[in-house]
Amino acid sequence: MDRRFPIRLTCVLASALAFVPLLASRAAEPASQEVLFRDVRVFDGRSPRLSAPTAVLVRGNRIAAIGGEAVPAGGAATIIDGGGRTLMPGLIDAHVHLMFATLSQVAVLTGDIGFVNIAASKAANDMLLRGFTSVRDLGGPTFGLKQAIDAGLVPGPRIWPSGAFISQTGGHGDFRLPNDLPARPGDFTYSERVGAAAIADDPDTVRQRAREQLALGASQVKLMAGGGVSSHYDPLDVTQYTVAELRAAVEAAENWGTYVTVHAYTPRAVRQAIEAGVRCIDHGQLLDEATAKLMAEKGVWWSLQPFLDDRPSAFAEGSANRRKQLEMYKGTDTAYALAKKHGIRTAWGTDTLFDAQAATTQGAQLAKMVRWYTPAEVLKMATADNAELLALSGLRSPYEGRLGVVEAGALADLLIVDGDPLANIDLVADPARNFVVIMKDGRVYKNTLGAGQ
Repeated sequence: MDRRFPIRLTCVLASALAFVPLLASRAAEPASQEVLFRDVRVFDGRSPRLSAPTAVLVRGNRIAAIGGEAVPAGGAATIIDGGGRTLMPGLIDAHVHLMFATLSQVAVLTGDIGFVNIAASKAANDMLLRGFTSVRDLGGPTFGLKQAIDAGLVPGPRIWPSGAFISQTGGHGDFRLPNDLPARPGDFTYSERVGAAAIADDPDTVRQRAREQLALGASQVKLMAGGGVSSHYDPLDVTQYTVAELRAAVEAAENWGTYVTVHAYTPRAVRQAIEAGVRCIDHGQLLDEATAKLMAEKGVWWSLQPFLDDRPSAFAEGSANRRKQLEMYKGTDTAYALAKKHGIRTAWGTDTLFDAQAATTQGAQLAKMVRWYTPAEVLKMATADNAELLALSGLRSPYEGRLGVVEAGALADLLIVDGDPLANIDLVADPARNFVVIMKDGRVYKNTLGAGQ
């Protein structure tokens, strides 16, 4: 054997690993041109009112100036005349599954992973063109898709990835067939091999699986802490994992400077997650007043989805999944009431799974939030508030800079809306018609207004 082989292998590995940040760094290269948005009324991500007509200057991938100071440095700026339309931050969805959103569950679990990746790439492009410039992906093998988007190979939103969601045997993330159980020691099924799920049944294995996702680039860790609608083994009331198991993941995440979020609906599941140090609860439709109060006291985020029985279901009437879905839907009004009553930090997301048609209604799912909030509160939640949740990843955040606001120095993720969404929130439900300019990271991905010099 060539004694130089270990050295050669080390060099090859080092070169390969060095190539990864090179790809990702392309997204951080500021665009050379300046873009001046003229005659726009600004929703800044926080205020309940639009500004007076003003100008906003983008230089590279940042907002350089607003108002009288928005003067291009040179003579080559691209000028986009807003004609009095609304300029606002790009929208943020705090709960997506880009790899699973538009294909059926059967296609995801049995299809070639290359096909699934291509479908996810199209889903990412479509999501960006709906005005969603950032997303928190809470389960699925999205590391490659994120890398391709950041490298400029395909268009899509910024992604805060969780990687594989971690689940106990028989939990919400266990996609194995009944004839795969009992599992053979050391055997990994398809969903585990492609990085969709990670089965772990003791604290040490949970810790290992969490560390694996962090090593691969997870910005936060996702665990399944309770029963789910789309899974087949677990009723909604099932509490999953123990405090010790959840705490193992929390410790692993905290050592990396980030946090754990969990899928959970019930008081018991949420309470033990909080005891373990979990920082965010996703769903929680079945919570009671005492648990909501505890969340507020502990400063835990509540990432809620506006799940209502207002669209066709992917599950057959009378099926176990459909019964679970209807049970969960009944809790949505109560959940939002509790979140508002106790002042819980609340995020918004869609959590669309296995449904191409439902994925197209992302903006409509945001607009229907006026059932519980004012339009200004809705838009603040999907911009500045969701950006605060993304920032919980700390140094594990994959992108540097402020998001969700229109302020000097913030990242230039911007939309121009043909109308006033604070007065008519339904404008966001039809992005193809009403979002006339879409910019992410200082680059224009859609512009139906034209531009001048």
